Amino acid sequence: MPTIGSNVDFRSRGGRHTAVFGVRTDTSPAGKRIRQMLQKQEHSRALPRGGNSQPRPDPERGGERSLQPDARTPTTLLVADDHPVVLEGLVALINRQSDMQVVSQARNGREAVELFLAQRPDVALLDLRMPVMDGVEAIRAICEKDPAARLIVVTIYQSEEDIYRALRAGAQGILLKDAPAEEIVECIHAVAHGRTWIPPEVGAKLAKRVTVRELTPRETEVMHAVAKGKSNKEIGVALDISEATVKVHVTHILEKLQASGRTEAIGLAVNRGLVRMDAVCCGMTLSPV
Repeated sequence: MPTIGSNVDFRSRGGRHTAVFGVRTDTSPAGKRIRQMLQKQEHSRALPRGGNSQPRPDPERGGERSLQPDARTPTTLLVADDHPVVLEGLVALINRQSDMQVVSQARNGREAVELFLAQRPDVALLDLRMPVMDGVEAIRAICEKDPAARLIVVTIYQSEEDIYRALRAGAQGILLKDAPAEEIVECIHAVAHGRTWIPPEVGAKLAKRVTVRELTPRETEVMHAVAKGKSNKEIGVALDISEATVKVHVTHILEKLQASGRTEAIGLAVNRGLVRMDAVCCGMTLSPV
């Protein structure tokens, strides 16, 4: 499997960052898109807020949708978050800007998708963890209907797996909930103009994430079973595969996560968001590889 080389270098430049990638590259469409987003990040941040941007296609109108209609027309936004205080705070902050206006609010992912497709705001801010449908699922559902949608994920989490999944689904911006007000406004301006916004601390985690080899769907199933403390024999019975095959999968998992054993693999999987903490069997005795 082609992977992005390990020689990835993130360099801070006055709050911005660039990524220098090695010769080996991830040739998948998702990997290529995320790599391009990181490589274009410094250029994106450098453009002025009112700078020229190319319009994007409007799938509903069959023509071109302006990135920013004109200076007199506010950027319309949808804000989705299941925490009332966070939702109200974001809405208040955005509505204080003379060139922005919140036109709809949602408390869960499904409602966010329905409102976005009904009202077609210029930008949507989506919480990563929402009931009914999480932020990544909402992004995916919106992009299926409107591939040119401009979407920002707002989260308190910095798991590189969550970040990677959100960008792979179609997000153009990542915002941490503790970001200062001016950063939130700048992110919205950037994404509204068709640019990418990835904070340096998030970009550093993403750079680490894209250098890691992907687990296959079967290896992911095995990893979840390992996290629950199941032995190779128990995993084989549950997945209807031989114990020897399970051992091969576990060996591949350890190699891909660069872990010395199951305990370390579980910790790395939790840190990457591959396994949730509530799925880990506490106080378990882990069987050998």
